[in-house]
Amino acid sequence: MEPDRERVVAAEDLSKVNMHEAKTHLSRLVERVEGGEEIVISRAGKAVAKLVPVPAKPGRRKLGGWAGKFELPSDEEWERMDREVEQLFEESEIFPREDELWRGD
Repeated sequence: MEPDRERVVAAEDLSKVNMHEAKTHLSRLVERVEGGEEIVISRAGKAVAKLVPVPAKPGRRKLGGWAGKFELPSDEEWERMDREVEQLFEESEIFPREDELWRGD
């Protein structure tokens, strides 16, 4: 085998290639990536980049996908929850009573 041919085989057998091999054989590497493989590109023995497949675009969303999966509270339940939250705020210590207010005197 020719030295260049050996290098091509090595690049295709490994998922790690050096920068020179990546530049020389980019089309082949992209084909491998299209097949689902991930390829690491290194410079001076240090990994610097990764070729990965682009994720498939999700399909169009269908309206009504949550139908029947949960129920909204009734108007009466909303009113009860509103009163409960209001009561929690009014009784909270973050709102001091009038006699506890600091007036800066």
